[in-house]
Amino acid sequence: MRILVVSQYFWPENFRINDFVLGLQEKGHEIEVLTGKPNYPKGKYYSGYSFFGKRTEIWNGIKIHRAPLFRRHNGKGLNLAFNYLSFMIFGTLRSLTIKGKFDHILVFQPSPITTAIPAIFLKWLKKASLFIWVQDLWPHSVTAAGGIHNKSIIKFLDSLTKWIYKRCDKILIQSEGFRNIINEQGIDNSKIEFYPNTVETFFKKTAINNDCLSLLPNGFKIMFAGNIGEAQDFETIIEAAKIVAQEQPDIKWIILGDGRKKHYLHQKVLEYGLEGNFILLGSFPVEKMPYFFACADCLLVSLKKDFIFSLTIPSKLQSYLACSKPILASLDGEGANIVKAANAGFTANAEDPIALASQVIKLRQMPTNQLVEMGENGGRYFQENFNRDVLLIKIIHLFRQFKQENK
Repeated sequence: MRILVVSQYFWPENFRINDFVLGLQEKGHEIEVLTGKPNYPKGKYYSGYSFFGKRTEIWNGIKIHRAPLFRRHNGKGLNLAFNYLSFMIFGTLRSLTIKGKFDHILVFQPSPITTAIPAIFLKWLKKASLFIWVQDLWPHSVTAAGGIHNKSIIKFLDSLTKWIYKRCDKILIQSEGFRNIINEQGIDNSKIEFYPNTVETFFKKTAINNDCLSLLPNGFKIMFAGNIGEAQDFETIIEAAKIVAQEQPDIKWIILGDGRKKHYLHQKVLEYGLEGNFILLGSFPVEKMPYFFACADCLLVSLKKDFIFSLTIPSKLQSYLACSKPILASLDGEGANIVKAANAGFTANAEDPIALASQVIKLRQMPTNQLVEMGENGGRYFQENFNRDVLLIKIIHLFRQFKQENK
């Protein structure tokens, strides 16, 4: 099959869609990608890219069509709005230059939902089926993480989302929690298919790497990897750390990543005198994450208390499970339910620092063999539910099934 993937974000930016298209190619399919100019997460064009430069390139045999894109700068307000709108407009214009027929078009849709607009145009232009893989629910995620509460804007975004969904042939959802919301937006259940995220094959149980270990302190190591943003609720994490430090000063919180809340976190660490407990290491290549995880005693995932976040499976959760490490979860809903179902760690309700601190101390007091068992439980759960090869076979089956049903 010839498949066109439409995603505002793509290599060299670190998103799961990169490995996904490589997987489809490994299965013998011809893949092309329509995307923007890479500038996530720092808001600056990556080296070698500019607004006008590099319209087309080849990556691992995959042809990439790049549309001009306004940089996201600090990722706030009008900067982010112009970033989103620019891909919608320039991506649609860029689609006019993409040659050849395609059997299917797949939209990878974290925020924004407007990523699908060029794909809808391409569906009409290429007479191909259109699948959308929903990672964020709109407009709900905008109000939860983006701080937009203007009723007129929310109503417009809701109408736009419904319009987009109705023009898609199949809606893939990363969490079963999304189904009812999309049903309520007027979409028939027969169009919706549960299709969770998987992870790159390098996420697996790994031996301790001495180079990574040398960067870490002694003590019981709780590790967080990913975006340091509003949604991740670092307010609760830092308050829990303050409580824990009084009872278990050897517990260390290691943060790998970057984001708009990093300055806030750094300031709070200084304010609370937690410089010896909090280690902010910054960003590393995603391929190094399993080696860092191997050095940790447990892995932390967190989200704010919000109805929409309770429906979401945080993508880092699959990474953690695949690496067979105990998980400490400060969140509600679907993500917490997976940790419990896997018997892979401990959970605390979102935005409850006292409960989180209690679970940290409980983990610290557990014998090593029980921690290892928890990690192994998570690894097995991953293989049974999120295995990369199984999910690639499933999407190929869905493509073929749709084609047969619509001959």
